[in-house]
Amino acid sequence: MFSVRRWWDRKGLQIGILALVVGSAWTLRQTQGALLLEVYQGLSRPLQMLQSGPTPEERLRDARLLELQTRIVDLETQNQKLQDLLGYVEKESLSSRPIPARVVGRGADNWWQQVTLNRGRSAGIQEGSIVKADGGLVGLVESVTPNTSRVLLVSDLKSQVGVTISRTAAKGVLRGDSSDEAVLEFYEKVPNVKVGDLVSTSTYSQKFPSGLAVGRVKSLDLKKLPTSVAKIELFPPIRSLDWVSIYPKPETPEAENPNLANEQPQKSR
Repeated sequence: MFSVRRWWDRKGLQIGILALVVGSAWTLRQTQGALLLEVYQGLSRPLQMLQSGPTPEERLRDARLLELQTRIVDLETQNQKLQDLLGYVEKESLSSRPIPARVVGRGADNWWQQVTLNRGRSAGIQEGSIVKADGGLVGLVESVTPNTSRVLLVSDLKSQVGVTISRTAAKGVLRGDSSDEAVLEFYEKVPNVKVGDLVSTSTYSQKFPSGLAVGRVKSLDLKKLPTSVAKIELFPPIRSLDWVSIYPKPETPEAENPNLANEQPQKSR
């Protein structure tokens, strides 16, 4: 009896561990690991909750919040543009006060040629009206319906605008280039002009009043034949027009035809 107790004292722990291992193996085989998986999930769930990302509900809520924030920013931007535009309008005299309008149509195949505005004849707009935006001259209204207007842009290949170099009064014709740049052909063979000079409409212009900002000289080619030319960086954001101001057409005989393509110097000049 004493020998059996001594043997149990020595081997009892080993036998217990062996029995636990065998029992665990049998349990895993019978349950196919389900019990162990449940135990693991129960122990690791608190840690997963701490480390995991947002729930689907939280992601949906965040997405809605971002959408609302985006809409708020967009509305604030539009509101500021309207305030700036109306503030500018209020500074004009009643006889020359412009009509604010928004671009509502623009085709991918004529992006640089024309835009459609949301104001028309019922708002007092006529063919030949002048269109401006932040930066300066945008173009000329070429057709009107009761509620819309179509504008021929200064970037159109058909567009021709009489312009002058503000620093030296050198003059020429600005032609559209279907981009945010234009080509200026000078009347003089060697004009007094340099890169960076500012360009505005001239007194020679038959369709626009003088002094409207147009752009800036970007590059020069004084060896071009038959006349020197310059690349002009247009100031108005032609690429991304949004709000514009429409002014009455000039009260001059030449302004009766709203076609920009006839902006040529007169013989006496």
